[in-house]
Order: sequence, then structure tokens, then C-alpha cells
Amino acid sequence: MDFSPIKQALINLPDSAPEPIVCHVFITELLKILGFNSMETVPEFTTGKGGNAVDYAVRKNSNQDIFIETKSKPYLLVEAKGRNINLCPNTAQYKATVNQLKDYLLSPNCKSAQWGIITNANHIQLFRKHGKVIHPELPCLEITPDNLDKVVLAIKQKIDAPQKALTVAIYNNKGGVGKTTTTVNLAATLALLGKRTLILDFDPNQQDLTNSLGLQPKADSLYSWLVNKNSPVSDGLIRSCKFSTKKGVSWQFDIITSDEKLQHLEEEELRKMISPLRLRQALEAFKLKYDYIFIDSPPNWRFFSQSAVCATDVVLIPTKHNSIFSLENAVTVIKRFVPEIQQQRKDGGPIALPIFFNGESIREAGRTTAEQAIDEIIEKSKKDKVNPIDLTPYFYPKSTFAKKDRHVFDIPSFAHIANSAFTRIPAAYQHKTAREYYLALVKEYFLQ
Repeated sequence: MDFSPIKQALINLPDSAPEPIVCHVFITELLKILGFNSMETVPEFTTGKGGNAVDYAVRKNSNQDIFIETKSKPYLLVEAKGRNINLCPNTAQYKATVNQLKDYLLSPNCKSAQWGIITNANHIQLFRKHGKVIHPELPCLEITPDNLDKVVLAIKQKIDAPQKALTVAIYNNKGGVGKTTTTVNLAATLALLGKRTLILDFDPNQQDLTNSLGLQPKADSLYSWLVNKNSPVSDGLIRSCKFSTKKGVSWQFDIITSDEKLQHLEEEELRKMISPLRLRQALEAFKLKYDYIFIDSPPNWRFFSQSAVCATDVVLIPTKHNSIFSLENAVTVIKRFVPEIQQQRKDGGPIALPIFFNGESIREAGRTTAEQAIDEIIEKSKKDKVNPIDLTPYFYPKSTFAKKDRHVFDIPSFAHIANSAFTRIPAAYQHKTAREYYLALVKEYFLQ
């Protein structure tokens, strides 16, 4: 690849270049080197939400479907800024630009878009969209003539060969919040919708996910898969869970069960044999095969939970509205554990999704009490002298600067969900009400 035109464009770009100059001089060369010609590029693409337009939408042409003519089904959006806009991570202008891009990616005319880029020609960052989830695929990188080729090549490799799966850790540092129940019913519900889903029992001490489906742990298949990096995946590693109705309708999702060998290894011994990064590497083999990969994690911050969070694109955090400890532990995940893994991975991920209340009846008084506790947590976190953070988007994702909205998604209490563990059949397959609850959950978090 010839990077000299885009390097020269960056060198020629004035330090004070406003957005139109950045677009004319730099973005046009960026789109060329990413593989899109002028017939595949639509400037000021109308997103279909109000009068909003993103700076560029691009897509490869196919046969008679010329993007600049049809202006439909964009693949990649680019939001450009002038060089005076500060896109250093965590600045107010960076956060506003990221939110702007996310809004565009979720707009009616952009449902097909899988990627988004923000750049001011000083920094650049690539985001991936999977359904409703938008997460960083690369960190926000400073670009210079010296590193531009490596940064652009990394972006091009990502968008040219996208992975299929979204990988999700179901995790809260507090136990008893319904992580296993959530994992199995998410898989069951997405299978109902035709999505190919793999779940992983990564809590070898409890093995609840394995047991909840009436399966027996393996002797050491999961252990061997993680330890033997160069060995092919064994035939027994993945099992299929098939469920049929009396009318002959059937659904299926896959599971990697826990195994006995992992259960009996001490923390220190585990870390000598398996890196916390290993699970992320091992799951790469399945990311073109499945639509979703869910990992059930133990309630602590040790080897298994660290590996699970490290392996994922996003972290889904069930909580109990009536447990201050589950709320505070969710904050610990968001403020400490996820950033800790981001520091290790250095690719911008994973990110935490907003919390949800799981499996409890909520009366008005209880909801008010929970809101007061959350408000106190948010205010305390904003005033934290060491690590100030606005947790509002993690607790009240629908709240905006103009309008405060305390809505928190919740899975209501339903006895059949808890009792499904006795039948070894996901509640979403047994009861219409449970199915509706989990359909609402996947629509709230995952499906656009």
C-alpha cells in the first residue's frame, strides 16, 4: 500500500485547520487508502434522525448498486472535526464527539453501518457496531506522519475482515444477582430469534451454568483448550443444547461446560499455567462462527472473572435494586476493574453496559429508595478526588443534560424463572411471560 499521499496530506494540513479543510485534505485521502473511491463515498450523509447528517458514509459498490446513487445501506461512517477540537480521550469534546457518532450509527438510515470513525487529524478512533452495541475497536490514537501507516493499516484490517460475534461477560462482583440465569436465558432467547449463540461456564467452583442445563462437567477439556495453545479444538469441548416443543419446533445453542480440572487448581497455580489473556485469544476461533458469545463469571476479582472480562467486548452487569452491595459492586466493576483490563489490553476495550435490575419485584417505594442510593453514588463518584467519573450513563442511560430520566431496565420477579433450574430447561422456553421478559432484555441491550 502506498501511504505517501495520506502522509503528505497530514504534513500539509495546517495546525489550525477547521473541519472543512480537514475533510478536504485529510479525510478524502483516508477514505482512499481504506479502499473507498468517490462513487462509494457520500459526504453529508442524511442519517434519518431529524436533520442530522454525518460527515461521510461509505460502502463498497456491488453490480448495479452504486452507493453514491442509491445512498442506502452504508457500511462505515466518519465524523470529522477541526484540529482545534480536542479529541484526547476523556475530554468533554471527545465524549461529545463519541456520543454524536453513536447517535448517527443508531439512526434509521444507518442501521447497516458496522463501523464508525472519529478524527480531527490529530487523533483517530475506530468504533464497531453490533446490533445496538457500539464499542471501541481500537484506542483513540494520536496520529503523526511517522505512525500514520500503522494506524491506518490497523483500521483497514479491522473493517476489511470484521468478526461476527459480540462477546459479553455477565459479571457483577456481588453474588446472587442472577448472572447464570441471565446467561442461559439470553442464549435461549437469541436462539429463538435465529441467532447462533455460544455460552461458556467460567465459574468452575460453582459450575451453575453447566448444572442448570442438566449437563455434567468434563474431566479437563476446557483446561486443556486453555493450556495447549497450539492444539486443535477437541471434539468434546462444545456441546449443543437442543430443546423442542410438542409441535416439533426446536431451538439450539452451544455451551462450553466447566471441567473438574479447573475446579481443583489454586489461583497461583492457574496463573503459572494460563495467562488471563489466554481466553480472549482462544475465543478468536469462534468469533466468525457465532453471533453472540456469553461468559458466565464468578463473583470475585480473581483469575476467572479477570479472564472473562479481558476476553469480552462488553460487560453486562445484573444488579438487585434492593441491595446496596450489588449497586456498589457494580460501581467497582465500572470504575476499577474494567479500566484495569483496558490498561492491559490497550485496544480501548472492553466497556461496561448500563446496569439492570434483575429478578425482584419493585414497588414504588423501593424504586425511590434505589434511586436515592444511585443518586448518592453518582454524586460521590463525581466528587471523587482521585478518580472522578460521571456514572449517570451506567445507571440512567436515557437521561440527558436537558431531561433527567431515572429509568433503569428491570427483569421483574417471576417464580418460573427461578424454578426453571429444577427442570434444567431455560425459563424462556417454558413460559410466555419469562420469554417476554428476556425478549425485552435482548431488545433493550443488543438488537437494533
